[in-house]
This record gives sequence, C-alpha cells and structure tokens, in this order.
Amino acid sequence: MIGAIIAIFLATTMLPSDSGNEISYPDFLDRVTEGGIVQGTYNNNSGSIKATAVDGTEYASNGPLPLPDADTALINEHVPEFRYETPETNFFLSILPLLLPIGLLILFFWWMQRRAQGQMGSIMSIGRSRAKTYTTERPGTTFDDVAGYEGVKQEITEIVDFLKTPERFAEIGARVPKGVLLVGPPGTGKTLIAKAVAGEAGVPFLSVTGSDFMEMFVGVGASRVRDLFQSARKMGKAIIFIDEVDSIGRKRGAGLGGGHDEREQTLNQMLSEMDGFEGSEGIVMMAATNRPDILDPALLRPGRFDRQVVVPLPELSDRHAILEVHVKGKRTAENLDLNVVARGTPGMSGADLANLINEAALYAVREGDEEIGARHVEMARDRVIMGQKRESLALTDDEKEAIAYHEAGHAVCAAVLPTADPLHKVTIIPSGMALGVTMQLPEEDRHIYRSDYIRDRLVVMFGGRIAEELVFGISSTGAADDLMRATALARSMVREWGMSTEIGPMAWGSQNQVFLGEDLVQTRDYSDETARVIDEETERILREQQERCLQTLTEYRYGLDLVARALLEHETISGEEVDRLIAVSREGSRAGDGADTTPSARAPSGDDGAPRADMPSGDDSPPGAEGNGAGAPSSVPSSTA
Repeated sequence: MIGAIIAIFLATTMLPSDSGNEISYPDFLDRVTEGGIVQGTYNNNSGSIKATAVDGTEYASNGPLPLPDADTALINEHVPEFRYETPETNFFLSILPLLLPIGLLILFFWWMQRRAQGQMGSIMSIGRSRAKTYTTERPGTTFDDVAGYEGVKQEITEIVDFLKTPERFAEIGARVPKGVLLVGPPGTGKTLIAKAVAGEAGVPFLSVTGSDFMEMFVGVGASRVRDLFQSARKMGKAIIFIDEVDSIGRKRGAGLGGGHDEREQTLNQMLSEMDGFEGSEGIVMMAATNRPDILDPALLRPGRFDRQVVVPLPELSDRHAILEVHVKGKRTAENLDLNVVARGTPGMSGADLANLINEAALYAVREGDEEIGARHVEMARDRVIMGQKRESLALTDDEKEAIAYHEAGHAVCAAVLPTADPLHKVTIIPSGMALGVTMQLPEEDRHIYRSDYIRDRLVVMFGGRIAEELVFGISSTGAADDLMRATALARSMVREWGMSTEIGPMAWGSQNQVFLGEDLVQTRDYSDETARVIDEETERILREQQERCLQTLTEYRYGLDLVARALLEHETISGEEVDRLIAVSREGSRAGDGADTTPSARAPSGDDGAPRADMPSGDDSPPGAEGNGAGAPSSVPSSTA
C-alpha cells in the first residue's frame, strides 16, 4: 500500500501533462513583442510558462528563474492578462527523501525477523502446540478407506460409538478408555486407522508427533502439551493423536548417566493432563508406536493408555484387500491376479505393498507398456526383496558353474523335502548383494513353526554348501551367510524353543542388544556347564541336518545336475521347472540311465578342480531365498522359522 501511494504521487508530479505546443523562450518573447499573446501564466517555482495566442493556440515554454526585469516589463506591456503564480509545495514530496531510507530500514528488520522465525520459531509463540487440526469440514478418512484389519476396526468401534453417542455410556455408568495405544510394525497403517476413527465419529482430529514437543528451550515441551489439551477442550469432542509416542514416553531415568530432564518434564505434564480431564468430556487420546517395550509404565497404567490395540502385519486376505486399494486408478492387465500377488508377499506391510505396486507401474512405464501386468509385479517383487539385478557383473565360467550348483542344491532340497515351503524360482543372476537366489513362497501365512519344518529349513540352508562339496570335492565362501543363519536358527531351537532332548523344556530367551544401558554388561542366567551343553546340542543339530542334506542330494544327484545345467543355460528357472527336472531324474534313475553325474562344465579353477577360495560372495540374500551369499530379513516371503 505504501508503495502504491508513493507511485501515485510520483506519477502526478513527474508524468508530462498536456501543456500545448512547446516553444523556446526567445520565440515566446518574439511572439509577445509582435502582440500575438493575449494571456499567460508564469510559475515562480519552476519557471514554466503557459500562454494563449490570439487565435486560441496554447503554447508552453520554460523561462529563467527569476525573470529578468526587462523581460517582465516587456511581458506586462504587450500581454493584457499575464499572471505570476507561486503554487504551494507538496508536503509529501518534501518529506519523501526522509521516508525512503526509514522505510528501507523497516523492511530490512522485518525480513530479519521472518528469517529468525523460520529458524527457531517466533519467540512469542514458542510454547504453542504444533498439532495439525483436521476438522469435520475437511474430507475425512473412514473405515472404508482402511483395507482389511477387520479385527482392529471392531476393537476400536466402541471409541467411535462413544464419541457419537456418549449418553448411551453415561446412562449405564460405563467409562470408555481415555487412551488407546496402537502397537504394530512400521508401515501397517496405524496413523490411517486413527484418522479413520475421527472420520467415523465426525469430530476434530489433532495430529502431532512426539518429536514436535521437544525444543532447544527448557520447558517448551510441557508448555506445548498444555496448549494441546487446551485446544482440544475448546473443541468439545476431539481426538488427540500422538504419533511415535515413544520419543517422549520412554522410561524415565533409564540410560547411562540418568534420564533426559526435558523429555521427562514433557512426559510428566502429559500424564497430569491425561489425569485432568474426565472421560465424559469427549476427548480421546490415541497414540502409535512400534516400541511398546520401552514406554514408561506410568503411561500404560489404567486411566491413561489403558487399552492396547495391536495392528499386525496384514494376513493373506488383508493383503488382497490392500492391493485392491492400491491398484485403483491404475491400468492393470487381465493376467494380473491379486490373489497370487498376495500369496507371494507374506510379511509385507501396507506400505510395502503400496511400494510394490508403484514399482510395478514404474517397470511398465520403463518398458513402454500401457498396463501393469503380472510380469511387472514379479519384477517389482524381485527388486524389493532381492535388490536390483546386477546383470553387468562379470563372472567367470568357473564362478557361474559353482553358483549354479550352489543354487541347484538349495532348489533340490526345497523341492523334495516334505515340509519345506514350495519353491518359486531359482536364478543365478546377481541381485543386490547375492550372486544367486533360490526363492520359496509359503502357501499360507505361518504363525507357529513345527520342529520338523525347522529341520527341513536347515537342510535347505545346507543345500548350497553340500552341493559344492558333492560335485567339486571342496567348499567355498559362498555359503557364509547360510551357515550364520543356520547356526542362529539351531541355537534358537536349543536356547529358546526347548527342541533339544539334552537340554529339555528350558528356555533362556534371546540375547538382544542392551537398551539405553539398563544393563551395562550382557548377563546370562545359566552356568558354564549349561553353555557347553547348548553349544554341543547346537552342533549336533547342525551336523544331523547336514548329513540329511548330503543323503538327499546324493539320492537326487542326477536331478541336481539337471537343475544346474538348466540354470547355466537359462539363468532363471521356475519352481515348476525344477519339479519337472527332478521327476525326469527319478524316471531316469529307475530306467538305469541316470548314471551321468559329471559336471556339465569344467570345475572351477584350482589345483584339485575345486572352487577358488577367494570366490566373491554376497553379504545378504532375500528371505526364503537361499543362495550363494544369500541371506534375508524375516519380513519377506520366507520359510525361515
């Protein structure tokens, strides 16, 4: 506004006006002497002259300041009507030279204040809550937007009923829990479920993360907690949702050197605020965390977060419903069966499934296809689980053959063992950190694991190493990760699951990492003699399953050669193809034509025809994927116990 006013004043004074024909001052005097000027005006401040001729023509000129006496006398003598004017000075224009620098200083300090607010927040509003408010006027999220999780929806439906019709609960004297804690792995949709509760109930939804309470100033966290609850009380009915509540709700006084004073003050203020409102006020606290074990006990006692709702990884039916949500708005081919995709993605969260469909869409665009097909989803799943294919990695013929027999060993064991998960595919194309992958996909989600299944799992893990020893007579570094995972699995059988006849029905738990220094050193609650027995039992289980693996591969040696040759020729084969090759080997063995057990190519280089000891191996492989250097996290398709 100030700039517009200045522009208007400058325009009125600086823009040229319509002043008639411009003539020079000597020409003006000549016209005056000739009697051609009948009237005129002289500006004593600027020296401008406006004159009118006998024929009505208007002239403009600029004279000297001031006019000479001779010129004044000449004009007065020949021009009947000539006036001398002195206009008043414009006050604004007179102070404009002073206002401009003052205005520039004001703008500079205002800009500096805005920069300071961006870095550390306004000093006057530092203690205010940073919660985002989603009111009922905005398009809300409902339970229809949450695919699957029918059990979770049913458990928190009474919260919705309370916010809609609190009088029903008041009549009978029932008290609805003040706080609901959503517990589950990352990416399972805890925040989405909390928003759906607010959308179903039609009440405002205040969302804040635990880290928003913490600031560099002392007492800011407690002040923001107070402001958050005051804002909720002004709304009447509301849902306060705190995401990642473990960032401020950790156990007080835990850790090396004591606790964190500012965080503990914030937690104390939250506890007192939760005690300060009654259940009839219509305010419900909801929080989400994936670490409930580190929360302070005072936060979980009755009267605060007294109800925990577990949001687990989605089951098969839930995954199918989630996939249906994420394929909406995307072009999909007729050959894309979401049931098959859901069965092949056990252990994936909702966020993982969304990423899977997006990766498949990216593959479709990259290849110039107009629809997302089953092949694109398969490529995306391999990318998510196993990592990007390293087709440019140069492997020698010796290394390729060693990897082929390694993966063939895993594949044959997975195909013939009775309780092993079905074999999905085998590849010797390097992916991620693995040089080859054998992928198994369970037919259904598993929640408990029987001992026979775990033992068959160990046999599958040993398949790669035993195949190399059986064919080449020497082992390689490719089975390093298989051995580590097999050892950890066997030790869990002995220490945690009571599957050892020597140890008996005893368990000592797992040796997890120390949290916050609560225990400065790792302790164990069994003697050195028991530790020795545990080691012996672990070794016995591993050796027994190694011997089973050797017997299995010896029996199906011809099938091992067929699978390895197929891998060397095609690089990737399906589980159905492996089953067919094993069936062929059985028929050949019965017909007496399966005596050829020589490798299809020369053995990897070495004095004794064995693989080189420095053969590269990957660090990790996908779940349920045994391979040369293969390993896996447990949250993907896997048959690992």
